[in-house]
Amino acid sequence: MAQTNPNAINVNDPGLITLVNKLQDVFTTVGVQNPIDLPQIAVVGSQSSGKSSVLENIVGRDFLPRGTGIVTRRPLILQLINRASATQTNGTSSESETTAIPTTDAASNTDEWGEFLHIPGQKFYDFNKIRDEIVRETDSKTGRNAGISPAPINLRIYSPNVLTLTLVDLPGLTKVPVGDQPRDIEKQIKDMVLKQISKPNAIILAVTAANTDLANSDGLKLAREVDPEGQRTIGVLTKVDLMDDGTDVVDILAGRIIPLRLGYVPVVNRGQRDIEGKKPISAALQAEQNFFENHKAYRNKASYCGTPYLARKLNLILMMHIKQTLPDIKARIQGSLQKYSQELTSLGDSMLGNSSNIVLNIITEFSNEYRTVLEGHNAELSSIELSGGARISFVYHELYANGVKAVDPFDVIKDIDIRTILYNSSGSSPALFVGTTAFEVIVKQQIKRLEEPSLKCVSLVYDELVRILGQLLNKPLFKRYPGLRERVQGVVIGFFKKSMEPANKLVRDLVAMEACYVNTGHPDFLNGHRAMAIVNERHTAAKPVQVDPKTGKPIPVSQQVAPPRSQSPSLDLNGGQGEGSGFFGSFWASKNKKKMAAMEAPPPTLKASGTLSEKESQEVEVIKLLIQSYYNIVRRTMIDMVPKAIMLTLVEHTKEEMQRELLQEMYRQTELDDLLKESEYTVRRRKECQQMVESLSRASEIVGQVQ
Repeated sequence: MAQTNPNAINVNDPGLITLVNKLQDVFTTVGVQNPIDLPQIAVVGSQSSGKSSVLENIVGRDFLPRGTGIVTRRPLILQLINRASATQTNGTSSESETTAIPTTDAASNTDEWGEFLHIPGQKFYDFNKIRDEIVRETDSKTGRNAGISPAPINLRIYSPNVLTLTLVDLPGLTKVPVGDQPRDIEKQIKDMVLKQISKPNAIILAVTAANTDLANSDGLKLAREVDPEGQRTIGVLTKVDLMDDGTDVVDILAGRIIPLRLGYVPVVNRGQRDIEGKKPISAALQAEQNFFENHKAYRNKASYCGTPYLARKLNLILMMHIKQTLPDIKARIQGSLQKYSQELTSLGDSMLGNSSNIVLNIITEFSNEYRTVLEGHNAELSSIELSGGARISFVYHELYANGVKAVDPFDVIKDIDIRTILYNSSGSSPALFVGTTAFEVIVKQQIKRLEEPSLKCVSLVYDELVRILGQLLNKPLFKRYPGLRERVQGVVIGFFKKSMEPANKLVRDLVAMEACYVNTGHPDFLNGHRAMAIVNERHTAAKPVQVDPKTGKPIPVSQQVAPPRSQSPSLDLNGGQGEGSGFFGSFWASKNKKKMAAMEAPPPTLKASGTLSEKESQEVEVIKLLIQSYYNIVRRTMIDMVPKAIMLTLVEHTKEEMQRELLQEMYRQTELDDLLKESEYTVRRRKECQQMVESLSRASEIVGQVQ
């Protein structure tokens, strides 16, 4: 037979509320924000709605601060615990229990006391002192002005006269700042209340004065913002006895005005005169009972009215709510415990070992990770974006390749420029054939244009290596040691820059090699004869085709009749070339015969001004074909060789020499201790995680008692 835990709590046991109280205490004690949304009842209402009186009636004692303006300036987590009186338990009272307790509270007794979580072990039998301690603790956080604070005060009250219940008393809603209250006091209170009641596990206790219009209720209005369907809101109607004659709240209780799933409960509180006259709450509760039993509108429903019914209803609602949410609470505690335990492990132990070994291990691990990221063997491969070495490949095959292909040799040199270079390259004698010199001059100029995108490629790869460095340095290990992180970053970036120098030199040399020697014997190069043949074919195809008038068929080129020429060249002054079509015809704008006869000296600058002749056009086209052919060869070579040069001198070099460089620059005994100084964030975060793990572990033990 399986053994049962004697301390186990059954899910139907009222001890569930006590269990939640323990969970609240666990997180408050260690001073961390509660990561678990625990079931609780949050009390909201305006300053004049009677919230404090409702809570005191539920407890049965006067203990809350009173006065004008905002009295509740911090959330008060009120944990009521039902505890049988000593006389009921033992049958008789011991001498110590019957001894009079020095007190200013006439109702003090040994069966009822309060305990504050911030003063563990101290029992307050005098409820007037409980009120004083609430005021003192509030002032310690908010000062004596009317400011507010979200830090809660935990008060636990043991009494045989209460039902086990947990309530959170929140500051009363206000509209206009009074005295030295902050100007945005309304917003501050509203934000604090919304933060508490917006939690899905919070039951909202909306307190409203019955002698005011329900539609204007501040508490209900705020509750509707987070609970529009009224699924977790219960309404409390105070000051029912102050309503005008002939009016009642029956329609509200029946849900015909603003329906709430948990309904409404009407109560009668002590008036200001009763409070000032020290009217006992027991007498007030009796008066409340008499009111409902004797009022014609409520006498049939008297058992569903009043503070005792409200306490029973809240106890039942809270217990059922805890029962429903307990599985989710357990899952959240386990999930949070696992999360903070993992973070604590990643932060490492504050006790360090040998600094030399630690730095050596970090350098080795960093170097290995740098290598794996470049090679694509990283365990954290992304399925969303390119990273590491894949980005470098993108630079080579997309950015650089397309950048080189986009360099057009003819976007900066035009046909007339090529014609001028052709004339200049022929020297003092007009060239008989297309000049090789002109081709080489132009193609070398264009090859040098590839140096800029090639050096840009080196710079882009450098940027990617720096990006990889940043990703590696963002790991928790380097956040832990900011001095080490800064030192590694400085050394590695210096290493990258040092490695860029040979990479840039090799890339420049590659461009210089191509520009230095034009290999017209390359097997892929279009030679001069083939280029001239292509140009002739184009020009022949552009001429009009002569047709035999008899047959209508094209006449072969060899049989075509040439246009008539002059009988004798000597009769044509231009030798058959036409006016202005001489060898330098396009360079000489003036055709005035007098000026021509004067043989004026050529101008200081001779530039072509006319259009290209047919012969010039053919020569330019041949040169362009040759340039395009050779330039394509060079581009393919550069697209292939530049990435190889960068890989050799920058990427592979840094990958192979990274560890040696780091050891050489960082592994100095005098600097090791400075490198391993932890950041303030790491020390603080480790402490927070330790506290959270401790509290969650205790919370896990507590919920583990539930069967």
